[in-house]
Formats: sequence, structure tokens, C-alpha cells
Amino acid sequence: MAGLGESWRSDADALRDLGFRHILFLCVANSARSQLAEGIARHLAPAGVRVSSAGSEPSSVRPHAVAVLAEVGIDISGHHSKGVDDVVRPVDAVVTLCAEEVCPVWLGDAHRVHWGLPDPAAVRGRPGARLDAFRAVRDELRRRLAVVFAR
Repeated sequence: MAGLGESWRSDADALRDLGFRHILFLCVANSARSQLAEGIARHLAPAGVRVSSAGSEPSSVRPHAVAVLAEVGIDISGHHSKGVDDVVRPVDAVVTLCAEEVCPVWLGDAHRVHWGLPDPAAVRGRPGARLDAFRAVRDELRRRLAVVFAR
């Protein structure tokens, strides 16, 4: 994900230091970025940390999201898209992941971070381009969440 820089690192450090018990990942459809983040975070989070994802206009989990996480041993095949109203409260930390669209707003009391990542589902072009885009977002989220969940 060239060009994204390291500005996310201070947010990741702040999240790690927060000591949250429930982290929520938000995007519009809850079909790609937030699902990837939820799967990775559940894989990395210590016991006792709740991980959720949701969207303002939930649709369905993208098969590419399931496939690229399976490549790294994370199974989200049972996940489904959820709306913001479906999220169990309280939430201590919210990470919004939208880049090209307007992100959902979380009105509850929580530490908020914005990591604008491109929507891999919007990629068009050569065969495999969309899958590569999902891999790029997966890898970037793994890098960032490894900092958040560093022990």
C-alpha cells in the first residue's frame, strides 16, 4: 500500500496503550475492510478482548475477503455483515476504515481512530487485480494490528 506512510503508527500505539476491552471496525458495507480487520484482530487479540465489525449499509461478506484470510490461516467463512445497531455495547475503541466514501459515525463514547484504506472491492482490471487488492489491504491491516496487539 504505497503512499500510506507511517502516520497510523501513533494511532496504533495509542490503541495498544488504551487497554480496551472491545474494539469495533467500521466501514460502509461491512463486506471487505472491516471484515478483514475483524478476522485479523480476533486472531491476534488476547483472551478477554471482544472484536466486532459493522457497517452503515451492511451487505454481505466478500468471497475475496474470506479467501485472502484463509491464505494466512484465518477463517471468517462464518462471518456475516452487521449494521451499527447490531453492535454489542460498550465499545472502548472504534477504527474507521473508509477512504473513498463517507464513513459511518459512532456516537457512543469510545476512543476513535481513522485508518483510511482503499476499498479492494472497488478494484477493476486484469484478472486477479481485485484479489491482489484484497491481499494488499489484508497485509496492511496485519502490519497495523500487530502493533495494536503487541504484547
